[in-house]
This record gives sequence, structure tokens and C-alpha cells, in this order.
Amino acid sequence: MNWHLMSVEAVVEALNTSRQGINAEEVRRRLATHGPNMLTEGRRRSPLRMFLDQFTDFMILVLLAAAVVSGLIGEAKDTIAIMVIVVLNAVIGFVQEYRAERALEALKAMTAPTAMVFRDGASVLIPAAEVVPGDIALLEAGAMVPADLRLLEAVQLRADEAALTGESIPIAKVTEPLPEEALAVGDRKNMAYRGTIVTYGRGSGVVVATGMKTEFGKIATLLQETGDVRTPLQRRLAGFGRRLALAALAICTIVFVAGIMRGEAPLLMFLTAVSLAVAAIPEAFPTVVTISLALGARKMVQRRALVRRLPAVETLGSVTYICSDKTGTLTMNRMRVEEFYCDTSIERAPKSGGPWDRLLRAMALSNDARGNAAGTIAGDPTEVALFTAAYEAGVDKPEVEKGYPRVAEIPFDSERKCMTTMHRDPEGGFVSFTKGAIEVILDRSTQMLTSSGLVEIQPEDLVNVSERMAADGLRVLALGMRQWPTVPAMITPETVERELILLGFVGILDPPREEAREAVEMCRAAGIVPVMITGDHPITAMAIAKRLGILRGGDAILTGRELAALSQVEFDARVEKIRVYARVAPEQKLKIVRALQARGEIVAMTGDGVNDAPALKQADIGVAMGIAGTDVAKEASSMILLDDNFATIVRAVREGRRIYDNMRRFIKYALATNSGEIWTIFLAPFFGLPIPLVPIQILWVNLVTDGLPGLALAAEPEERDIMQRSPRPPQEGVFAHGLGIHVIWIGLLMGALTIGTQAWFLSLGSAHWQTMVFMVLSLSQLANVLAVRSERESFFAQGPLSNKPLLVVVTLMFLLQLATIYLPILNGIFKTEPLSPSELAVTLVISSMVFFAVEAEKWWRRRLARR
Repeated sequence: MNWHLMSVEAVVEALNTSRQGINAEEVRRRLATHGPNMLTEGRRRSPLRMFLDQFTDFMILVLLAAAVVSGLIGEAKDTIAIMVIVVLNAVIGFVQEYRAERALEALKAMTAPTAMVFRDGASVLIPAAEVVPGDIALLEAGAMVPADLRLLEAVQLRADEAALTGESIPIAKVTEPLPEEALAVGDRKNMAYRGTIVTYGRGSGVVVATGMKTEFGKIATLLQETGDVRTPLQRRLAGFGRRLALAALAICTIVFVAGIMRGEAPLLMFLTAVSLAVAAIPEAFPTVVTISLALGARKMVQRRALVRRLPAVETLGSVTYICSDKTGTLTMNRMRVEEFYCDTSIERAPKSGGPWDRLLRAMALSNDARGNAAGTIAGDPTEVALFTAAYEAGVDKPEVEKGYPRVAEIPFDSERKCMTTMHRDPEGGFVSFTKGAIEVILDRSTQMLTSSGLVEIQPEDLVNVSERMAADGLRVLALGMRQWPTVPAMITPETVERELILLGFVGILDPPREEAREAVEMCRAAGIVPVMITGDHPITAMAIAKRLGILRGGDAILTGRELAALSQVEFDARVEKIRVYARVAPEQKLKIVRALQARGEIVAMTGDGVNDAPALKQADIGVAMGIAGTDVAKEASSMILLDDNFATIVRAVREGRRIYDNMRRFIKYALATNSGEIWTIFLAPFFGLPIPLVPIQILWVNLVTDGLPGLALAAEPEERDIMQRSPRPPQEGVFAHGLGIHVIWIGLLMGALTIGTQAWFLSLGSAHWQTMVFMVLSLSQLANVLAVRSERESFFAQGPLSNKPLLVVVTLMFLLQLATIYLPILNGIFKTEPLSPSELAVTLVISSMVFFAVEAEKWWRRRLARR
């Protein structure tokens, strides 16, 4: 039912009720029919089920298999290490999912616990869950609306609907039917909605919807229907882990069969193949990913962004669209007077003398805003803006009031669209100041005050001036005055608000943040499309979008009504051109996000209200406001902005890109080193050489090279061009940009250098050949980790001290490697022998070739890039 179209009498009749409410018997019947006034939940997974589901990922299953095999061959340390990694990963995943399930609980908490209703002709306080359609609910300032109501009475009634509609200013309510059918929720001014707050006045309304049929209930339904979206990282890692495990198992099988065919001992070949299988899987990868994300999340907190779900950190680096709310995120969330019209001229700042003094005095005095001891100003946002503008121009309200004490007032009324205050005039008599909508004040004015004196009002010219100001997105108010010899006997609008002298206009706006403009420019440079989605009027939204650089030539703006009229096919065809959405409904925000995702975009969505929660949950990364955000929005989000600032999102995107780059570095490093181990063991028999390494040496190389150096790569600082390159395409794999080719040729180079060392020293009859092989393979991997710190930039240009943790780890690993060959207690364990200084020098020279090979590859990349 379109209740806002119907008259009060028609609504009461349709619901079979009366202004005296319904009786107890009817309440019981309706409660049985409609159910309690509560939000219901769909079927939920138990916490145990959530935890067990964390072990179904393919990479985790491979690691569990590796742990079992390690245990069977007596490598208990490896088994324990892998199990710790797997359980830690499961705990983190469980915590993320469990917190995501709390969004609906926060929505339920935003409903009124009790309600004042009229039943059997008397007002009674009842639990809000017992409210039924047809009840007459009573509203007063500070009360939360218990259900969706069609208003019967509204005495200066205003409601804060920001949580539901995103509208930052309390809405003045009316009782008359509204003529348009397709009105957005925020424009249905004769309705009051569940979960919104009455800020001023009083009223009553008939309950038209309860529970899941309310606007809040519809949002709860959308939340339940919106599934969890896998991050780009999760999608990439699933495929990567599967391919890696299958390739490792295939190679190890070949190594085992080839060894048996050469006549090697079956037990030795089995242990070698199993050791190689364990070494081939980079079991440190989940740890590196988790710690990289955790370090990134910690760094983001310092940059005013709180990450609630760790994968969101990396997702930020993939973002292609940022759909941002306007109020408070792109703007200051603080109304400010931007333009003044007085004495026939429009000015950005007020002048002094003559009519300007009167205008500023009217702004200060016809105003209910108040300053407090803390230095803040409390009151309606519009009045705070007028108070502040007057104060900044030298007109301090408390001081002026001493000379112009208020003696009477006519409060603002949404039907009159104006307010009046009357003051004693120190020059004798009294003066009234009236402020309100342009058309109202012009209609009640006969003259205008100028520096030349009073002149006849020219309505057409003044309307043109107001339209010119409104075209800039300003909310334009007019101020007038009237002199009185004595206070009128009747202080009524009819007697006081007429024959006014127009003082001027003020244009008010919630101005854009200066840092938001820079952030929008940075987005564009980084290939990210910024989009504004707001509940505000199109003209205001367009003005702010142009100031920020979001709306440029060829870009489109779309209203909620226009969006509703488009079919899904039509909207999908236009969605990539639209940069501003105005007056949109909650389900439309969800529609926008889904349309962009259907085109393969990675979408970040910001929001603060209950109406934003479904879209926040659907988006690849939902970003809630920490200051203005509701608990519902925060629980549905992946990240919370502690300063509600758009620029913070862009800083977080920069961090997300750095983290993904570092994960790619680890993959490049780990796979190249692991493949070097595999090629060494796999190819040696084909050259008639014995197995180069014993199982304990294989596992040691894997332990030394996989873990700590990989973690140190997570601390690598960002590259200089990180925000000058386009986002990664969502379908881009882990091996893009030549990573797969690099892994193959560097792995082959390590294998060739190691096997070459083996063949050389065997031909020389050296008894230390296996220790030499062990050293070359281990040190080659340390040389590799120093070189892969950047895709293009030279190690020497970066400087060795730019990643101090890595330098410390490489030094430590080198010393541990020396310990395995020079400490007698370790010689027996690792089957090694001490090397002479010349032999050690040879291993250092051979292994350093890997470093210079990678540096040569980067030089070639830089040369191609310059061309």
C-alpha cells in the first residue's frame, strides 16, 4: 500500500481502526495474524560448523596431508609447525565469519524496546514487540519510532532519519497526503519509520507495518539474502594452491620412479620424494599472508582505518570503483554559509556597514543555536551555520542579545517554512526578524534594504538571484525584518510575518573536504573510478561532485526515480558512465554494487546508515563510518574509517597495493627457490649423478628459505609508482606479468648452478661435494631474496637498509647455514663436512650469480619500459 498517497481518514478506514486505537481482543487477533513486531533471522550456521568449514580449502588440505607425511617419516617438528599454521589460519577465518553474522543482531538492537500507544481510548506503555498494524502510536521528542507509521498529527514534528535514508538534516513532518506515487522513503514526509528518532515536537500515527514488513525489515531481508563475497586474494589463492599441489605431487612421483629405475634404494627414494613434496609446498605461505595482512591492518589503524576482516586489506589494492556516500565522507558534515546576497550583490564573504550589519544581526538573533563552555555550538545544523557565519563576521550572538533581548517568537513550522523572533530595539521600539524559504519571505516582503535606503521589491530579479545560488548546490534562505513601536497584542504568523523588509539571502552548503579533492585526483591517477551515492537532491550532489572532480564532461548523474524506471539490461549498459547517484533507496545501492560486480569490477562501498548495510555486505569491501556510522553498518563492513574521511580510503588503497605486491614477491621468491630444489633433485639422475642432497638437507633448505625471509619480504616498503598504475584486473592470476616465466628460469638457473657444482667437484674427486651442493643451493636462495624486492628497481637503487628486517634475516640465515657445516655437533645431523676458505669462496661466487641474473632481468625490464 502507498500509505503516503492516502488521506488520514482513508488510512484509518483501510486498517479498520480509529483515533482511539483498538481493543485488547483485536490486538490478540492481529498479533496472531501479523506476528510480533520483531526482526526475524534466517537459518544460521553454528559456531562449530563455521570453524570446521575453515578446513575445506584445498591449500589447507594439502598442508594437512604434508603434516601427516612429515609425521610418518619422523619429522615431528615439521608436523607441529604445519599444524600450528593451519589452526591459526582457521581461527582467523572463523573470527571473521562470526563477526560478519552480527550485522543482523546490531540491526535488531536499533529498535525501540517500548512504545506508547492508544488502546481502548487510553495511552499505555507496551513492549514494542507487541505493536500491531492499526495501533495508534504516540511520538514525542527523544522517542524512537516503534514501527512504520502514517502520521495523524504532527505538531512541529521533526525526525532524524539519517540511519535509514542518509539525510543529514532532521525531516519536518506533515500529515497531508502527498501527490506523487514513486517518492523515495526520505521524501515521504507524512510517514515515520521504525528505528528513526524524533528530534523535535510531538505527534501521533497509525501503525501501517510491523516486523519484517517495515523499511528496517526490508533491509534485514536484504542482509540475509546477501551472501559473503570472496576477496580477489581468496579467489587467486584457491586456484594457485590447487595447481601448485598437483604439480609438486606429479614431480615427486617422477623423482621416486626415476630413482627406482636407476637402482637407488626404495626407502631412500621414498624419503627423498616425500621430503621434496614437503619442500615443494610453501607451507609458510598462509603465515606470510596472514602476517602481511595483520601488519597492514596495524599500519592502517595508524592511518585512521580499522580493518575488521583481514582479507579486506589486500582487496583494497584491487579496487576499481569506490562508491562513496557524500555527507561526512566527501564533505565536512558541517553546514557552512558559502554565499551572501545583500545590497544587490552576491559575495563569498560578508561586507560591513549598512544592510550587511542588519543581515548579520538577523542571522545571529533569529536563531536557536547556542555556544557552550567547550567551544562547540549546539543546535540545528542550518542554524549553527548562520550562528558561525555571523560570529566569524564579528557579530557574537550572546553580546548582541544583551542589546536585543528576545521578547517573543513564532517557532519554525514545516507548513509555513519560516520562523520569527521579536526583540527589544535599543534605539526604541521592537524589531522582528523572520527567516525561511525564499518563496515564503519574498511573498511576505514589500521592500528591500539597500545602502541607498528602502527600495520596492523586484520578485523576478530576486528569484533569478536565488536560482543562480541554488544552481551551485546551495540551500538558499531569505531573511527579513520589521520595526514595531510596541509588541503586537497577538503574536501570530498572520499579524507578524507580513509587510517585511527583505535583508538578503544566504546560501548554505555542507562543503567538500579539501583532502577529498586531492584523494579523487589520486584515484583517477591510480585508475580507480570514484562514484558518489547520496540521499541528497541532484542539484546539491552535482555541485559537490563537480567541485571534487568526480563529475566531468561526459559523465552522467542518475536519480533514484530514474534508476527505478530502468530495466536491469538498460542499467547494466549505462552503469559505467554514471558518476553520481542522488535520492537512492537502500535496495538501489545494492543494485548499483551488483551491476558493477557483474561487469567484473572490484567495488568498495562506503556507508554509515542502516540503509547502507546490505550494500556494504555485498561490496567486495564495505567501508563504514566510525564517527557517524551505525552499529549495523559497522558490523556489515570490512573496514571502518575512524575519521569518516574519503582520503583515508585512498591511503588504505595504497597500503593494500603494497601488501599485494609483497605477497607476489613472496610467491615469486618461494616458488623460484622451491623449484630450484625440485630441478636439482629431478635432473641430477639424468646426468648420471647421485642424489645431490639427503632428506634432512632438503628439509633444512626448505625451513631456512621459506619462512623468515618470506616474512621479512612482508615489510618491504611501497614502490614509488604504486599509485600511478591501474588496478589489477579482477581476473588477473597470481602468475601475471611474467612471474611464472621468472619462477621457471630462476629455478632452472639454481638447479643448473647446483648440479654444475656437484658435477665439477665430483670430477675433481672432492670429498666435500655434497656439502658444496648444500651450500650453493642454500646461498642461492638468500641471493634471490635480496634481488626480488622489486619488480624493476635495482637493489642498489633501493638501498640495503630500506628493508632492515630482511637484511637481519638474511644475515641470520647465512650464519645458521655456516653453523651446519662448521659446528661438529651439526655435521653428524646434516651429513656435512667443514669447507676450506677457498671452497667457501667458490660457493659464494656461484650462488651470487642468481642475484646478478635477477638484477639483469630487472635492468632489461626498465629498458623496455623506457622504450
